Amino acid sequence: MSSMGAWQDTAATKPEKTVRPWQRQASGTESQLRGLSVVSPTVAWASGAKGTVLRTVDGKTWKKFIVPGAEALDLRDIHAFDADTATVLSIGPGDASRIYRTTDGGATWALQITNPDANGFWDCIAFWDRDNGLVFGDPVDGAYQVLTTSDGGASWQATVDPNGLKALSNEAAFAASGTCLSVVGENDAWFATGGGAQARVFHSTDRGRSWEAAETPIPAGAPAKGVFSVGFRDSDVGLAVGGDYSDRRLGTLNGARSEDGGATWTPAPVLPAGYMSVVVPVPGAPDAFVAGGLAGSGYSLDAGRTWKVLDKLPVNTVGFASATVGWAVGPKGLVMKYKGPKLSK
Repeated sequence: MSSMGAWQDTAATKPEKTVRPWQRQASGTESQLRGLSVVSPTVAWASGAKGTVLRTVDGKTWKKFIVPGAEALDLRDIHAFDADTATVLSIGPGDASRIYRTTDGGATWALQITNPDANGFWDCIAFWDRDNGLVFGDPVDGAYQVLTTSDGGASWQATVDPNGLKALSNEAAFAASGTCLSVVGENDAWFATGGGAQARVFHSTDRGRSWEAAETPIPAGAPAKGVFSVGFRDSDVGLAVGGDYSDRRLGTLNGARSEDGGATWTPAPVLPAGYMSVVVPVPGAPDAFVAGGLAGSGYSLDAGRTWKVLDKLPVNTVGFASATVGWAVGPKGLVMKYKGPKLSK
């Protein structure tokens, strides 16, 4: 063996420092976190059980708030507009479904609306801009509950579309990640379902006033199975993910892809295999998506056609500000910042 060969072997065996794709950050809570809203590379909000809201304004340190009056509620979704303004949704039957809003960085919170239907159960909230948004929930009298606002949540109007919002037997939505509802552009919205005979995605092109449902190939037919999250990069290309939350490693189809705004869906398996509760597009990287769930997290750089595994650590939801900055949250107060590869070609 030449001296050069010996040097190469020695260099090859030198241990390399492994950089994990997610870096834990101190959250100051042990509460389960399922809501996440990333505003910028430095500003993000998260929410979870026991009325918990977290906020970072430097991308590093998090401050905890407990929303007054919501101490016993599970805040499953949050939508923030800047470092001061955010809207948070609690889930539960009847008046346990509520919407709160802060305009002073979490110092004070105003209760905007309580679910007016005792049989209702809200699942997710989303906004196109500061004024226009919607909240949606499980079926009441056979039709999904949708309310819209055009004044930042000061008032809400119920959508009346009994045919477009008609639910299948045993069908409902999953409030697992704050992403069973998503919006794009100025008018498009989608929400995802499971539990019934088919897992479906509903689409609105008029800010939630009318809806049309489409079947996906993701298996359903049981209370824990179906589509848990839907995310679109524009009005045409989007992904849906799900599985069975009672079996995080279940090897059935966990992803689907659409190129026509959700009118039709084709199988698109996501990695890692197993239960996925969230899929989101990556801002500034048109073909990049990140998915996550109790099976771990993965990413795609070709709009969901192929996937690579990021980590097997269980998460509940993820959100990104750019191809290099994002967060994930999960069980027992888990908060992690993204330190993985740049999410662009």
